Amino acid sequence: MRQTRFLWILAFLALSAGTLQAQVDARMLRQPDVSQTHIAFVYAGDIWVVPKTGGTAVRLSSPRGQESFPRFSPDGSTIAFSGNYDGNTDIYTIPTMGGGPVRITHHPMDDRVLDWYPDGNSILYASSMESGRQRFNQFFRVGKDGGLPEKLPVPYGEFGAVSPDGNWLAYIPISRDFRTWKRYRGGMAPDIWLFNLSDYSSRNITNSSANETQPMWHGRTLYILSDRGPNQRHNIWAYDLDSEAFRQVTDFSDFDIHFPAIGPSDIVFEAGGRLYLLDLATERYREVDVDVVTDLATLKPHTENVAQRIATGWISPSGKRAVLAARGEIFTLPAEHGPVRNLTASSGVAERYPAWSPDGEYIAYWSDRSGEYELTIRPADGSGSEERLTSLGAGYRYRPYWSPDSKKLAFVDHAKRIYVHDMERERTTEIDRDMWMTHGALNGFRVSWSPDSRWLAYSRGVESRQGAVFLYDTREGSLHQVTASYYSDFQPEFDPDGKYLYFLSNRTFRPSYSDVDNSWIYPNTTNIVAVSLRSDVPSPLAPRSDEEAAEEEGEEEEENEEPVAIELENFEQRLVVLPPQAGNYTELQAISGKVFFRRRPNTGSADENSPIVFYDLKEREEKTVLEDADGFLISADGKKMLVVSDSRFAIVEPKANQKMEKPLPTAEMEMTVDPRAEWRQLFTDAWRLERDFFYDPNMHGVDWNAMREQYGRLIENAVTRWDVNYVLGELIAELSSSHTYRFGGDTESAQERRVGLLGVDWSLENGAYRIKKIIDGGPWDSEVRSPLARPGVDVSEGDYVLAVNGVPLDTSK
Repeated sequence: MRQTRFLWILAFLALSAGTLQAQVDARMLRQPDVSQTHIAFVYAGDIWVVPKTGGTAVRLSSPRGQESFPRFSPDGSTIAFSGNYDGNTDIYTIPTMGGGPVRITHHPMDDRVLDWYPDGNSILYASSMESGRQRFNQFFRVGKDGGLPEKLPVPYGEFGAVSPDGNWLAYIPISRDFRTWKRYRGGMAPDIWLFNLSDYSSRNITNSSANETQPMWHGRTLYILSDRGPNQRHNIWAYDLDSEAFRQVTDFSDFDIHFPAIGPSDIVFEAGGRLYLLDLATERYREVDVDVVTDLATLKPHTENVAQRIATGWISPSGKRAVLAARGEIFTLPAEHGPVRNLTASSGVAERYPAWSPDGEYIAYWSDRSGEYELTIRPADGSGSEERLTSLGAGYRYRPYWSPDSKKLAFVDHAKRIYVHDMERERTTEIDRDMWMTHGALNGFRVSWSPDSRWLAYSRGVESRQGAVFLYDTREGSLHQVTASYYSDFQPEFDPDGKYLYFLSNRTFRPSYSDVDNSWIYPNTTNIVAVSLRSDVPSPLAPRSDEEAAEEEGEEEEENEEPVAIELENFEQRLVVLPPQAGNYTELQAISGKVFFRRRPNTGSADENSPIVFYDLKEREEKTVLEDADGFLISADGKKMLVVSDSRFAIVEPKANQKMEKPLPTAEMEMTVDPRAEWRQLFTDAWRLERDFFYDPNMHGVDWNAMREQYGRLIENAVTRWDVNYVLGELIAELSSSHTYRFGGDTESAQERRVGLLGVDWSLENGAYRIKKIIDGGPWDSEVRSPLARPGVDVSEGDYVLAVNGVPLDTSK
């Protein structure tokens, strides 16, 4: 018996040791609440509970998606929270010691738990379920077991709490708690209001320019979160209801406090991803050490298909393959036979904007392996390693364009500086700089090389805010503006025969008069034009005459590319407008004797297709390659074309009446995602993007390098993409600027179930649901109208609804 007991103890100790090894010293603990004995918080998107003294936490919820705002009932036995078990973010309750969740609300709009009523019988929450516009919430009260919610008589409400005697509501009508804009001062800064639930009187108790939020009742003291202090960090402040005096309780200077919550004897709050507990008796706080037992499955490297993440691409010189960038990796795909190759396979490094060299040997792209985006090449067949060509340092760069001899690359950076990199000389030269820019113009910046690789054509903005065409002579190092910018000219394209320069020009004006106000618009102004590069080159529209040409002896085709001579004098005077009617054109490209473009739907047209079209200079007629496409690119030899339509890619011939019958095998584009490595890269990328693109080079006085270090430590504690987005939001919020947002990513999402609405206000009478009011818009509004108000529907206000589709209604829900 003693031996058996000894073996059992050894087994228990071994199990305990294994458990200790599996424990994670958790950070990124969010949205906490505290009872007399426990703390509830959100970690990895789920609700956890831990003793107030700290230790090992227990997970209470685990549905797909993000749970939020756990709140203890007054007796501490139950936790209410917002979660999605049934297809919508609703309020649920769950026993503090574990058990099944109970759904409390059922409206299809999201519901956010705020607090329990002091008697523990009802829950206060915020929702836009009856808001006239979805940009604001209102307050509702619902029973702890569910039922019909009751709207509070407050027009706007985001966060609030009911006083211990149940007579007062402390609340904020607007919120900046989720905004990525620290130290905001302005008309949207929230104040704390007190609202009397008996006589409906109210008063603003803060009335300052600071951001005041998260009111918490404790006797005659109202604790709030405010950034009114000298460092403008959100800290906990106390407001005395009798003296109306404020005093600062905490003094965090590096991180803001977020989402504090009050219990019987403590306030719990988060700061820098850690939990702190503030003793209400002494107003001293301490960090709460929390361990969690979890497999950290969200951090496990895994294989993922990235076919839906394709960003940019290029076509090989002969069109046998295409190269596509997806989720920061570079892939090549066969047109017909062969494997899909991931050339980079580097989850923690971003590779962008691949371009295939015309000789077929290399693929160029931008890689941030060095810490900044540098021009990089690697063998196109997947053999060998990559080679970094530049050491440009800070900056963001866009698509590189190879010269036809595969010896030079042209590109533009975030400041619209235009560069040429010479591979033989190992030198990068800034040749020009645009005067104005948008991100769309940067991302869509294009250049065209002359067939002999000497001349570079591009367009940029000039003083008149029009676009002009420029030619850069790489041999002489000289730059020439060749169009006057009287019209806006853009997207120049060299004729591969060295005879013409084609470009788009907004020069046809057919104004349309508005039906609503006294204004004109000028849509569909773009023409395709051609300029003879020399005065001895006939216009492509010159009159023709059929003549018999005598064959000369010894005449044979020249293999070597002849130099392209360009007469700069009177350049624009040799311009002719090609016959295609003015419209909405983009992506001008050319092969011998043909000019290709994509015709987007004309403004005001009901047509939704964007066909790829070419104008045949010999036949002098238009023909359609593909009826609808989102983009295209012609191969270096002019014999193939990469097209994309509705996220499908294919390689076709640059001829009329093509079909996407053999799409590229994008379903085979797989990569290994290492979440933590990728998140580090995402963080660095976000930091660099603000550094490179923020309008103020002084970064609003913020030490941006210090912010990288401070929040870079936080990203190491992220365990979900929600955490990553939170850290990115905190980082960019330090700039104290509007319109700095973060969104997207592989956030775990729950199943959504669409729920129809009848457009009525309900009341609960005689144990049944009664139609209190049928909501109707104006008599002229045919769209905003309750389905119950339609002709032929025999339903009126005051009617009871007892069943739907034969199913009796449960008034507890």
